[in-house]
Amino acid sequence: MVPSTPVRPFHFAFNVRDLTSTRRFYGELLGCREGRSTQTWVDFDFFSNQISAHLGEPTVTRDTGRVEEIAVPMPHFGALLGWEEFQEVAKRLAAAEVTFIIPPRIRFEGQPGEQATMFLRDFSGNALEFKAFRHPEHVFTA
Repeated sequence: MVPSTPVRPFHFAFNVRDLTSTRRFYGELLGCREGRSTQTWVDFDFFSNQISAHLGEPTVTRDTGRVEEIAVPMPHFGALLGWEEFQEVAKRLAAAEVTFIIPPRIRFEGQPGEQATMFLRDFSGNALEFKAFRHPEHVFTA
């Protein structure tokens, strides 16, 4: 089911160890435009959402989530990308030799919820998941 109201961007604030590597990861590798910043935080346009990276100790993640019997880090955040955009981001990350927790893969192939997914950590250890649905109208299909 496609949402009946327009999608609204979200805001997410989180801790990072340093702003230099954070700018490299989110700005250079992911291609997120930088917004406002100070000496202790920086905003990014994270695929049309606002994220704020603040200096501090990142939240500890543990591989306690289960998706198809694969352990995934909890908590994590991420973005739903277009199918081709997902492929481009995955190629950029692989070319930069980013270590994937779960490398790019296809789940539910041939089904309405067919999706590409990948898990990784930013340079501060924050866990991220990126997804792309082959048929975006099925994002919320059960």
